[in-house]
Amino acid sequence: MSEDAYTRPVPEPSRDTRPYWDALNEGRLVIQECAGCKRLRHYPRPVCDVCYSMDVEWRQVSGRGSLHSWTVAHHPFHPGFKTELPYVLATVDLEEGVRMIAQLRGVAPDEVAVGLPVQVAFERATDQLTLPVFRKREGK
Repeated sequence: MSEDAYTRPVPEPSRDTRPYWDALNEGRLVIQECAGCKRLRHYPRPVCDVCYSMDVEWRQVSGRGSLHSWTVAHHPFHPGFKTELPYVLATVDLEEGVRMIAQLRGVAPDEVAVGLPVQVAFERATDQLTLPVFRKREGK
């Protein structure tokens, strides 16, 4: 997809989030792990909220999880989302114990349920940007 074709807001990677976005561009999902207390955290940030360490490691995770909660958007918060309405914005409990928020693809809004098994997928938005989305996971 070309830069001109993507009309939605684009995240601005920072020093703290750059490894996350780089991994997504490579088709991998990584989560910060505190080097001090080993607590996983998402969204990436510079300081551990448990032990206040600034030492961070990046851990590749499975991308498997279950639906914790969701909302169905019927009105776009930005004009770039207008063509996707309605869409499901999901809060997912990853197997590794952290929560992520991303769009849920391939599931009709009236078929969404708490506990739905999901798997991360990677959508290329631009040449420099890949976004995580979730899809229903088949099987175990």
